Amino acid sequence: MIVNILSIIVQLINIITIFYMIFKEKRSANSVVAWTLLLYIMPYIGFIIYLLVGRKINNKKIYILKEDEIKMFKKYENHIKKRDELNLQEKNIRMIRAIENMGYFPYRNNNKIEMFFDGKDFFDHLIESLKKAEKRINIQFYIFKSDEIGRSILNILKEKAEAGVEVRLLYDSVGSRSLNKEFLKDLRAVGVKTGEFFPSWLRFININMNFRNHRKIVVIDNRTAFVGGFNVGDEYLGKDPKFGYWRDTHIKFKGPAVKDLNLRFLADWRSATKEDIGFEHVLDGVDELKEVNEELEINDGIQIIASGPNPNNFFEIKLSYLKMIQNAKEYVYIQSPYLVIDNSVADSLKIAAVSGVDVRVMIPGKGDHPFIYWANSVYAGELLNFGVKIYRYDKNAFLHSKTVVIDDEICSVGTANMDTRSFELNFEVNALIYSEKIAREQRKHFEEDMLKSVELTAQEYKKRGTTVKIKEAISKLFSGVL
Repeated sequence: MIVNILSIIVQLINIITIFYMIFKEKRSANSVVAWTLLLYIMPYIGFIIYLLVGRKINNKKIYILKEDEIKMFKKYENHIKKRDELNLQEKNIRMIRAIENMGYFPYRNNNKIEMFFDGKDFFDHLIESLKKAEKRINIQFYIFKSDEIGRSILNILKEKAEAGVEVRLLYDSVGSRSLNKEFLKDLRAVGVKTGEFFPSWLRFININMNFRNHRKIVVIDNRTAFVGGFNVGDEYLGKDPKFGYWRDTHIKFKGPAVKDLNLRFLADWRSATKEDIGFEHVLDGVDELKEVNEELEINDGIQIIASGPNPNNFFEIKLSYLKMIQNAKEYVYIQSPYLVIDNSVADSLKIAAVSGVDVRVMIPGKGDHPFIYWANSVYAGELLNFGVKIYRYDKNAFLHSKTVVIDDEICSVGTANMDTRSFELNFEVNALIYSEKIAREQRKHFEEDMLKSVELTAQEYKKRGTTVKIKEAISKLFSGVL
């Protein structure tokens, strides 16, 4: 009798949950179907899984964050945005304006950019820059581990704080759950300020599992910035045998766009710590911009674009990818560890390919999660039929790079994967770069990566066995919750 009553209660809860997803959260049909199936297959624990990884973020919390950001953005805009229209690149003016009209994503000219494709190279430059800090270090990573490379960076932060540098360290509660809390206490003892994004109630339980801050941002003295795909951990140096060599892309840059990335960090910091940091942290060094630009002697344009969950389903980074694909006339080269795309992205790639644009997508030769690997395969297979070229990177390495480059003109480097989670659930940040030099450099490395990859052809894909087809079917079915 008790079992029957419990079963009825569970069924009612699951039915209410499904209606809530449809009418209150206004999810896509694919997401509702995936969650309905999960609740049906696992009725007793499905609701718990939904609470942990399925809920959408509270709209009120989103509006609070947005109001804080807009307030800060407007002050910043009024202080330094005196853009000379002549500095805009006319051939990319529509792209620039489209991104600017999505939110506070101003185009900044006169930046100098350096690209990193190897973990050792990236960390060497990051450590060197951190050691040179004189006033402030703002550092944020989704994953920050207390292993060898993590401790070396934390020790530098400690040393700089002891020397009087203002240091802020922001980390994601889920991504950095292995970060040594005792080490953080030592950092705080010498003045390092730490912030935790959406902290967990318990070590391995977080009711906001789905809404993670996936950004990787470093800003030093408001003059030097880093953004891209690398997190902080020994595996990013190729020291984890599970992954092997780690292939990623990151950039370091100087110039006016540094302050936009710093603004992004400070908005995240305020939402995580509630600290009233004061606006001088953004404006510090504004009067030095002219001096910095003359020192750089280069003219790379950058737009810092961020996205995250919002009640209007306005997914800025996804739209920026769509705009790049639609703008391409010669080629589109994409690298992403995850390829779980909706119809809008898939159709844009298909239309570009059948229109004669050279569309190439590179994904890992092995996955970090089984479901993701087979889901990648499903979506890659659909693109093959329309002439999109698919490459699987070296099976003895892991491709984690998140880049899009078109026509030797525009390149996107950042934290957002080509998947629904990055588009709709995570908090992400990308740098849109308007530079022939940088675009060509990214294309060159893509072509070098092709030599380490295996091309997946339509003929080969059709020959896959029944077991593979079953794995793909299951993965696609649940792709709405991945």
